[in-house]
Amino acid sequence: MKTILLIEDDAILSRNISDALLEEKMQVEFAYDGIIAEKLLRKRKFDCVILDINLPGKNGYEVCTTFRTFNKHTPVIMLTAFDELEDKVQGYDSGADDYLTKPFYMRELLLRIQSLLKRSETVGKGSSESNSLVADDIVINRSSKKVSRQGKEIILTPREFQILLKLVECKGELVSKQDLVKEIWGNIVDANTNTIEVYINFLRGKVDKPFGKQSIKTKIGYGYYFDSE
Repeated sequence: MKTILLIEDDAILSRNISDALLEEKMQVEFAYDGIIAEKLLRKRKFDCVILDINLPGKNGYEVCTTFRTFNKHTPVIMLTAFDELEDKVQGYDSGADDYLTKPFYMRELLLRIQSLLKRSETVGKGSSESNSLVADDIVINRSSKKVSRQGKEIILTPREFQILLKLVECKGELVSKQDLVKEIWGNIVDANTNTIEVYINFLRGKVDKPFGKQSIKTKIGYGYYFDSE
């Protein structure tokens, strides 16, 4: 079952859209405020986002722009009462995939959502998706070896990148110091596991502390893991 996040402060319209989505066997989560919507988008994964532009707290453009700093793949369709070209351009520039002007036929909205879902599934099977890895608000590009958090690029050394990638790929599972040594240096170099501790400290100083995060965690006696919560 597909899960849709509906971000709309008009209670009547929100209920109408929700009823239409439920009839299509989709699960719906709600947000009526831009700030609350951002928190939900960071905590949960959705198959599609329906985003109104005129919201309290933060408007739809701001929400979408922030969302795209840590999630570039989940489709977003914007709703607006304005039909000006400038509004559409701003919507697409902020990262929206589609744009629908109020008032609209509910059937048209459903067709747009279904189209975006199909396209998203197609991209998910392609090579471009496999090059990017997203965890919490971190985006790792395997091809370019670039890392960003909250939209800001983080400059890592090749070793730091390898360690971070390994931890994120393990999706919260513990990785021992010995496994990290083997992952980075293989069996050629007999590296001391204390070296890993040094690199972990370097990583925390670059990836966690500047952003007020504690994602790279230690389980004493076992190893390290990446906490994306």
